[in-house]
Amino acid sequence: MAAIPESELIINKNGTVYHLNLLPEHISDTIITVGDPDRVPMVSKYFDEIEIEVAKREFVTHTGYYKGKRITVISTGMGTDNIDILMNELDALVNIDFQSREPNEERISLKIVRVGTSGSLQESIPLGSHLASHYSVGLDSLMEFYPLEQNENEQSITKALKEQLGIGFTPYCVNGSKSLIDKIAFDMVPGNTLTCPGFYAPQGRVLRAGLRNQNLLQTYQDFSVCDFKLTNFEMETAGYYAMGRLLGHEMLSLNAIVANRITQQFAPNAEEVIDSLIVKTLERI
Repeated sequence: MAAIPESELIINKNGTVYHLNLLPEHISDTIITVGDPDRVPMVSKYFDEIEIEVAKREFVTHTGYYKGKRITVISTGMGTDNIDILMNELDALVNIDFQSREPNEERISLKIVRVGTSGSLQESIPLGSHLASHYSVGLDSLMEFYPLEQNENEQSITKALKEQLGIGFTPYCVNGSKSLIDKIAFDMVPGNTLTCPGFYAPQGRVLRAGLRNQNLLQTYQDFSVCDFKLTNFEMETAGYYAMGRLLGHEMLSLNAIVANRITQQFAPNAEEVIDSLIVKTLERI
């Protein structure tokens, strides 16, 4: 394969990848991601030792050791546009030679676990739950630009959701890593996560701008294809799962349920819920 041009893979003067500001040796092959940069130290405070601390824009990275295992925790900010940057640049760090600008012959598969907050779409999923995304459906447009392959079952789900929402594009549906689910999320609530391109109207919230579809939240709650129902929503998981499939990395999204949109409740102890999920993830990863 020809060398990747400078305009396509941008390397900073200090040799780091453009947005993340990281060198290949700065990251582990086991990565925890969080949305909020302030949540990175909430994870790394449990490390026995922190060897790397790097910050650029919303991407804050700490790499260190937890009970002898080298782990990287990195923040992403919100939305699948940031996941596009994160996943491509993490992959470049481990699978592209920065000197020759050519992909390595031997590919490395990263294990990436998102630890984030989410709102429940079903009354039966209570506040304080830990939910693992077995599947995720993306309502964003990121996969309009990538050659993502989906099986018949995934396509039937996205076609049905497109019809029920009355939207002019087809969503995408991707599964998480079964091996990571079995290792880390075996006792968590199994879920099918809806990834939305915004926090307010795309998630059915009404402040002053209004909603085009007044029944949006009800449509999400009622959506069903065979035994597939949407359980919760947030803003990144489908992007992770799709990019993981495209690039060959193992992905798992774990969700601390801090809101129930059907009962209109918000967890008074949200920080405790996310902290308990962080500790559980570190113990099992």
